[in-house]
Amino acid sequence: MPIFEFKCLDCDKYVEILVMNKQEEMELACSNCGSGKLERILSTTNHTMTGGGSGQPTDSNTSSQTRTCSSGSCTTYTIPGPA
Repeated sequence: MPIFEFKCLDCDKYVEILVMNKQEEMELACSNCGSGKLERILSTTNHTMTGGGSGQPTDSNTSSQTRTCSSGSCTTYTIPGPA
């Protein structure tokens, strides 16, 4: 049962919504202002993919690619699971 995070486009508050059954239709509304104008946001995670201080993923199913981008250095991680 995942918890999804949304940002309300009317009051700019962040809302977490527990989804019990993803096949079941549910009405999404901001718990602060009641608006239905929500934008799903990417949640942060506490999963660590590095080990031993090397900064590189230790799982053979993970990989990383670091490159230069407009904001400095960007890293993309490929992890196991559905795409």
